[in-house]
Amino acid sequence: MQKAIPYMQIRGGSSKGLYFNARDLPQTIEEKDRLLVSAMCGRGPSDVRQIDGLGGGDPLTSKVGIVSLSLREDADLEYEFVQVVLGEGKTDRTQNCGNILAGVVPFALETGMLPAKGLVTEYRVFMSNSASICKVRVMTPEGAITYAGNTSIDGVPGTSAPINCLYEGITGATCGALLPTGNKVDVIEDVPVTCLDNGMPVVLIRAEDVGKSGYESLKELSDDHQLKEQLEKIRLIVGPMMNLGDVIDKVVPKMTLIAPPRNGGIISTRSFIPHRVHAAVGVLAAVTIATGCLIPGTVAETVAKIPNDHSGDLYLVEHPSGGISVSLEFETGTEIPVMKNAGVVRTARALSCGEILIPEEEKL
Repeated sequence: MQKAIPYMQIRGGSSKGLYFNARDLPQTIEEKDRLLVSAMCGRGPSDVRQIDGLGGGDPLTSKVGIVSLSLREDADLEYEFVQVVLGEGKTDRTQNCGNILAGVVPFALETGMLPAKGLVTEYRVFMSNSASICKVRVMTPEGAITYAGNTSIDGVPGTSAPINCLYEGITGATCGALLPTGNKVDVIEDVPVTCLDNGMPVVLIRAEDVGKSGYESLKELSDDHQLKEQLEKIRLIVGPMMNLGDVIDKVVPKMTLIAPPRNGGIISTRSFIPHRVHAAVGVLAAVTIATGCLIPGTVAETVAKIPNDHSGDLYLVEHPSGGISVSLEFETGTEIPVMKNAGVVRTARALSCGEILIPEEEKL
């Protein structure tokens, strides 16, 4: 008999993932990871198509959110993000995912973990991957969550109800500092880079410094094996410098090529996650990239365009599918701005629910 596990599949932001109540999963990491890999890949963990599982054959659809009620005084829910690494049959927990986070409160409401509070429901979510908090606000007219609305986000068709996410205490959450190497610029393999962590470990590289324009298509960059080898060599060197240790088997740091904006944003990006080209840009990666644009002396300063009259501290980070707006609140007056919090608007939609069937040969 195959083993049945309750689940929901939710599109969170421009990603899609499987969501589980933590109590329905094995308690040991080893058993839990075997189940998650099996859920995504079925009996073919090295199959990049994930044809025997519920994964969609792409890093953006090979994601998991594990949710539980929190015992912390400062949080209502706890959320663990797990990336099932495409084609490798393993998992990675070294990062958050702001897109999958957008589905956490909807999951809790849909499954009855928590009640709706009125027209708008807000809960505090403890993100266990980075030990930080995000306030997530969803629309709940008539006492139930709605996905219908007029908010659009690039990379997702149609419009939906807005989901507001306000991050607290994410600076240096993974690497220990906003500038984990202690420098605004490091020269690695003759390439100037800026290493940052404001919610996501990111390495910023001017596209021109690696012979690119920064406006290439996904296919152009995906087919450029020489570039990908160069970026991976840099990534493996900066990993220990960013307090991440050996990153050969990790999905961070995110390598990001930057160029001047073309569509009203502050910067244009092409991100690698870490070996495949991102069709957009990660939510917390966008937060970190926007932060790097605001710090004088980084590699981003020479290509970013920060308007003098920007409204509401809202910054648009351009990516191949459009852009993502990030709000940043920070204290000035110091050489390096002190980041207080960051906000983004996402959308989500529940896609399916029921029981996922784990192959019977998988001993759990």
